Amino acid sequence: MAILATLILLTLSLQALAAGPSEPLVQRIEALEAGQPVKVLGEPVLTGETLSRFYENHGFQLAWSSAGLRRELIDAIRQIANDGLNPADYHGGLLSELALRARDDLSEEMQADIDLLLSDAFLLAASHLLEGKVNPQTIHAEWNASRQPRDLAVTLADALRAGAIASTLDSLRPSHPAYAKLMEARNRLTPLLGHPWLPIADGQSIHPGDRDPRLPEIRRRLAALGDLPTRTDPEAPVSDPDLYSMELDPVIPGFQARHGLEPDGIIGRKTLAALNLMPVERIRQIDASLERWRWLPQTLGEDYVLVNIAGFQLQLVTDNKEALRRRVIVGRPYRQTPVFSDRIRYLVFNPTWTVPRKLMIEDLLPAIIRDPTYLDRQGISVYQGWGADRQQIDPVAVDWSSLSRDNFPYQLVQGPGPLNALGQVKFMFPNPYAVYLHDTPGQYLFGRQERTFSSGCIRVEKPLELAEALLAGAPEWNRQTIDRLLAQKRPATAVLPDPIPIYIQYWTAWVDEDERIQFRDDIYHRDSRLLAQLRQGVSGEHQLPTPVVATDFPSNSKSDPPKSN
Repeated sequence: MAILATLILLTLSLQALAAGPSEPLVQRIEALEAGQPVKVLGEPVLTGETLSRFYENHGFQLAWSSAGLRRELIDAIRQIANDGLNPADYHGGLLSELALRARDDLSEEMQADIDLLLSDAFLLAASHLLEGKVNPQTIHAEWNASRQPRDLAVTLADALRAGAIASTLDSLRPSHPAYAKLMEARNRLTPLLGHPWLPIADGQSIHPGDRDPRLPEIRRRLAALGDLPTRTDPEAPVSDPDLYSMELDPVIPGFQARHGLEPDGIIGRKTLAALNLMPVERIRQIDASLERWRWLPQTLGEDYVLVNIAGFQLQLVTDNKEALRRRVIVGRPYRQTPVFSDRIRYLVFNPTWTVPRKLMIEDLLPAIIRDPTYLDRQGISVYQGWGADRQQIDPVAVDWSSLSRDNFPYQLVQGPGPLNALGQVKFMFPNPYAVYLHDTPGQYLFGRQERTFSSGCIRVEKPLELAEALLAGAPEWNRQTIDRLLAQKRPATAVLPDPIPIYIQYWTAWVDEDERIQFRDDIYHRDSRLLAQLRQGVSGEHQLPTPVVATDFPSNSKSDPPKSN
C-alpha cells in the first residue's frame, strides 16, 4: 500500500508539472512580492514571503491537487482548537466550504485562490505550533529562550511530497509529554462548556460532618470535574445529600491541593471560589500554558532544571526522568521573578551577599535608621568604593539619615553565617537580571501555600540535596566535602563539569505525575494579557521562522565563574 500511495503521489506531481505554471497563481504571488495585500473572498493571505518562496520552488504549480491531502489539512485545522488556537485564524471555515469541491466545478482563478489559502493555512498553523502565536516579549519583556528556526516553505513541500500533512503538523508541536497531557486535559473539560455552571453561594465554612444545602451542588461539581469518583449506580440517591459524609473526606483535600489551597478539608471561601471557576476559565488557563510551552525549544534536553514560578516548584530532570522536586519561593508581585532560560554553571558554598542597590535603599536603609544595631546584628559590613579599591568603614561614622536614592555611596555586604540571606549555597547562571537560586534561613516559609516572598531570586527548599545532585558528575564534590566546607564558613566555588540548562517558566495550569490537572492563581496577572492576544485574530503579514539551522541551546552568558576564595 505504501508503494502504491507513493506512485499515486508521484503521478500527481508529474501531472502538475506537465500542466505548467498557473497564471492566476503567478499574478497573486507577484502582488504579494510587490507588497500588495492579497485576499480570497475577504480573507487575507498572511505568510507572504514564505508563501512566495514555496511557490517559486514549486514552479508556480498548484500544490494541492489531492483531495485527500486537502481534507487532511482541514481536519488538522479543525483539531487545532485543542491546542488553544482558533481554527478561524487558518481559514478554517472558508476552506471547509470551498476546498473539498470538485476542481472541475471551479474556475482557474478560484483554483489558484484555494491553493493559496491551503498553503497559507498550513504555513501559519505550522508557525504557531512551532513557535507560538503570540510574541512572548509582549508578555514577558525579559523573555530569552531558544527558538526553533525552520524553513517552513521546505516543510510544506516535504509534507505534500510525502502525503503527510497531519503528521508533519503534529511533529511541530512541543514534544515534551507535558504539552500532550495539557491537550488531553483540555479535551476532557471541553464537554462541560455550554452547560449550566451557576455559582455556589458564599456562606459559613462547611466542615466534615456538617449538613449544608449547598453540598448536593458541590457533589455534582466535583463529579463533573473528575474529583469525585462516579458511583456504581448514578441513579441511586445519596443517603443524605446535605451531609458532608465520609465519601468526601479524601475528595475535598485532593481538590484543594490541585488548586494550590491548604488541603484542610474545610469548604471555605477559597475552596468555593475554586469550585465556582467556570470551565471556560479553566480552559483559558490551559490555553495560556500551551502557548508558553510553544515558546520553548521542542526538546529541553535529557538533563535540566525546570522552575515553575506560578506553581512554586522546582524539578531536576536527569536522563529524562525526574530526579528531585522541591518547593521554591519566588518574587513578590512588585518584584517579579523573570521568565528566561540559561545554564547553571557553578555553585558557591558559604556565599557572601552583596545587597542590591534597590534593596539597600528601599529595605535596609529604613531599618538601619530605625535601629543603629541592625547592621551588626545581621553580620553586614559597610564598604565605600567598589572593586579592589573599596574600603571597609565603621557604620557608626555614617550619617544614615542623610542618605537617599541619589546619595548612597556605600556597599553593604553580609558575610557567611546562619543569618546570611542566601543561606549556605547559591546556584549561579550569570544573567542580566541578577537572578539565581539560593538557600534561605527562612525555611519555615516553605510551609505556606503561596510563596511570593523574595525580591526576584528563587529560594530553594533543601538546597544541599540539589547541590549534591548537580555535582554528581564531579567525584571530588561529594557530601562529605560539602559538609566540611560548610563547617569552615568560608566561601568556596564548585564548577559544574557540564553546565546544566535551567528554564524559569510561568504556568498556571499543568498535569501532574498522577495525571491530575493542577491550577494555580495567576500571581503576576500575566495570563490575562496573554489570552487577550491569543484570542485576537491574525492580521498583517505574519513573520514566519527564519530558515536557518538552530543551535542546541543558546548561552546567555559567557561569564566565567570566579576562582575559589
